[in-house]
Amino acid sequence: MKYISTRGQSDEKTFTEAVATGLAPDGGLYLPKTLPNIAPRLKQWADLSYPDLCFEFMKLFATDMLEDKLRTIVDASYSNFSRKEIAPLVKLDGHLSVLELFHGPTLAFKDFALQLLGNLYEEQIERTGDPINVLGATSGDTGSAAIHGLLGKKGVRIFILYPQGRVSMLQERQMTTTAERNVYPIAIEGSFDDAQAMVKDAFGDANLKARYSLSAINSINLARILAQCVYYIWAWLQLDEDARKRGVQFVVPTGNFGNVLAGWLTREMGLPIEGFRVATNQNDILCRLFNTGHYEVTAVEPSVAPSMDIQVASNFERFLYYSVGQDPERVRTVMEQFKAKGKYTFEDFDRSAFSATRMDDKEIHETIESIYGRYKYVADPHTACAFKDLDESKTNIVLATAHPAKFPEVIEEALGRTPTAPSLEAIKNEPIVNYMLPAEGEALAEFLKEHAKGSE
Repeated sequence: MKYISTRGQSDEKTFTEAVATGLAPDGGLYLPKTLPNIAPRLKQWADLSYPDLCFEFMKLFATDMLEDKLRTIVDASYSNFSRKEIAPLVKLDGHLSVLELFHGPTLAFKDFALQLLGNLYEEQIERTGDPINVLGATSGDTGSAAIHGLLGKKGVRIFILYPQGRVSMLQERQMTTTAERNVYPIAIEGSFDDAQAMVKDAFGDANLKARYSLSAINSINLARILAQCVYYIWAWLQLDEDARKRGVQFVVPTGNFGNVLAGWLTREMGLPIEGFRVATNQNDILCRLFNTGHYEVTAVEPSVAPSMDIQVASNFERFLYYSVGQDPERVRTVMEQFKAKGKYTFEDFDRSAFSATRMDDKEIHETIESIYGRYKYVADPHTACAFKDLDESKTNIVLATAHPAKFPEVIEEALGRTPTAPSLEAIKNEPIVNYMLPAEGEALAEFLKEHAKGSE
């Protein structure tokens, strides 16, 4: 299988080449040239374990890898999860279930993709003998999951930018207390969008990218999206026939659009999903987009659901590519106008598969309380955003994106109790090691010059 850029001005790549490249040279994002039809395979996939399902799905895309190598990578990637099911589907009532995606090493859904991507990078280094420097930005969970996917791996250094003071205390500690010499957590003076822009600019600098062999850990890397497709298939396969007949809707807390995009792609591949509910916090650019067709950046408002404190959803470009008829020229036009003006209004925008909601901080606190009162279930502040205006005539599957123990202050305020997790308790008193930078591309380039692998 070959991979193409959404902007149409870069050469086609194989799977391993697309993973190694991350962001396409023309600034676009890689997508499969054609999407496979998985509908005929669902029956034979029904009784597979999660790692087996992931292997069967990924081998449709990683066609330039030996299957034995891919199998080893997949098995290793899910060996550190605390639940045998990997992604347990917890039924709350007749129409509502929660897909728990927080049983990985860092207690967040990002582990599903980043454990896999870390092992893909390790295989790449072993195969080529070339060291790499992994660069990414995080609004909270991506950074810790990326770091824990690459801890101590030979030939790789990882640089994670995060907005100072705008991630939770425990999210920051997961990034800054590893004591590993190949890890560089960088706190920047700005928002997540500033951090993400710095990373994209670095990848857009061909000389910088080549000099330090930069690889992407953010969901601009296609492997991230493909790995996340698997848990939608897994959840659908757990449902009985009556639940499927009601119509399946996935309700997805999201800020960067990658998580819900993965689900939408499985629908395009033939998974019978009726629709998706995009659940946002008060930083509601995606909610506004799917309700009005107007895509416009506003100021980021810090919230109690910090991983969604985002205004520029980088993965939207992949959805845009399909929305404009897979026309790279139109993608370039829209993205250029959006970059210049910070807004774009879509004419005849087909958003039929999507609905969207928003929650402010007050509603999040109230919802955490009401969910516990009704179901005796503790939801983290991001997952809570999904419990709004659900259509009880459908089968709703809420994606639980993080363990509530990562946000103890919010849960304590809402429920009067403090959730805990052993891995988080262990780091509460560890010394923090990080680096401070202004939100400037030049500052990042200088930092890489000093610390990147191969720059000595």
